[in-house]
Amino acid sequence: MHSKTELTELSALADGTLDPARRAEVEARIAASPELSALYERERRVVDALHQARVTERAPDALRARIEAARPAGTTVARRRIAYVGGLAGALAAVALALVLILPGGTPGAPSVSEAAALAVRGPTQAAPDPDPFHPEDMLQQNVGEVYFPNWGGSLHWHAVGARTDQLGGHQAVTVYYKWRDKQIAYTIVSAPALAKPAAQSTWLHGTELRTQTQDGRLVVSWYRAGDTCILSGRGVKAGELQKLAAWRAPEVR
Repeated sequence: MHSKTELTELSALADGTLDPARRAEVEARIAASPELSALYERERRVVDALHQARVTERAPDALRARIEAARPAGTTVARRRIAYVGGLAGALAAVALALVLILPGGTPGAPSVSEAAALAVRGPTQAAPDPDPFHPEDMLQQNVGEVYFPNWGGSLHWHAVGARTDQLGGHQAVTVYYKWRDKQIAYTIVSAPALAKPAAQSTWLHGTELRTQTQDGRLVVSWYRAGDTCILSGRGVKAGELQKLAAWRAPEVR
């Protein structure tokens, strides 16, 4: 069994926080132990994966806010490192798994945004959800995970007129249909893990990356929120109009 100090220093070396004065001794100790070498390489792979994810992907704003609010003070971090029992590999692996589930990426064989958008063409099979009893002006009483469907009837004139629920490659996909004048759009939310980003035009609006494409004569705007994939689609609507709706935030949840 390795001591707590050995495991703590191994983890500090892996994540780049080890005291430079201790580096040579710790590296020599790891090189002399096949078990420590294997553990170090595993932790380095996880650290590299996390760093790469930070560079290439952006976590949802709500998640970033929760992480920042829960970040411990420096003295707390120091105490936890002293008490570390070699759990960094497991913790980092858990974080890496969370990133895979939360951030857009998809997996081989997973459904695509195009397939999810095509569900809306089937039309509504259920009545429109009622307004949420606690936030009736902004939210409908329908959600997928942490993502709710907005109530745009009062502020933006788009009234919910129907809904449908589908299963798509192991994901739940809920669609709510909105109508204003002679136009109808569909808002589909596909449950986590997030679907792969489509090869479509990328724009940013109010901190949200939007992917816009045309599919069978329908305009499709997709984005990611709280690990879910969100899709707005419609015929005869302008890209700017759908993008404005996609980036909308209710005052209560900003």
